Amino acid sequence: MSVSVMVVDDHPLWRDGVARDLAERGFAVVATAGDAASAVRIARTVRPDVVLMDLNLGEQTGVEATTMITGELAGTRVLVLSASGEHDDVLEAVKAGASGYLVKSASAEELVEAVNRTAAGDAVFTAGLAGLVLGEYRRMAATPDEDKPQLTDRETEVLRLVAKGLTARQIANRLVISHRTVENHVQSTLRKLQLHNRVELARYAIEHGLDVEPEEGAR
Repeated sequence: MSVSVMVVDDHPLWRDGVARDLAERGFAVVATAGDAASAVRIARTVRPDVVLMDLNLGEQTGVEATTMITGELAGTRVLVLSASGEHDDVLEAVKAGASGYLVKSASAEELVEAVNRTAAGDAVFTAGLAGLVLGEYRRMAATPDEDKPQLTDRETEVLRLVAKGLTARQIANRLVISHRTVENHVQSTLRKLQLHNRVELARYAIEHGLDVEPEEGAR
């Protein structure tokens, strides 16, 4: 089955163009919306796999819409597609629950890959954007917290590589361990951190100051 997508943008020409491009590449574009309130209302009805979300939507922002959609619809992921690559915008989108952040200068091929990876549960960022929030979260993580779950060195390394965007097979090759061992570490880390998927793992890694700058060629 094709990935179902909703496109949210307040510029009709851009919105319709992105929707058309995605449809031509095999995605099921189930809806479009031009403002945050409509985006939330329509998303509740069509429940797309991925919402492609602009941030500048008028009175109510894309960040607010993202918070509501990710809070209510467990099966829907939000990929921000914005003209802005500013630190604060990226940080707020991630805090709101966005699975990834792509700038509008991305190529059609990059957009297609990002939507597919978002639907598959990956955290996807335009190259360099994950690094923008790293300094902020490192300061947040600098204060010792005795209540933080304790991960083993291997679990921490696997977590870092997951956040970089590597697949389980790529991580297995990197660490010279089996694919099953990687999955066991991932599941153990999810349990310890009380998280549900790899997107939440990636967000946790960013928030706690791990080096998660995406590697060239990571898929």
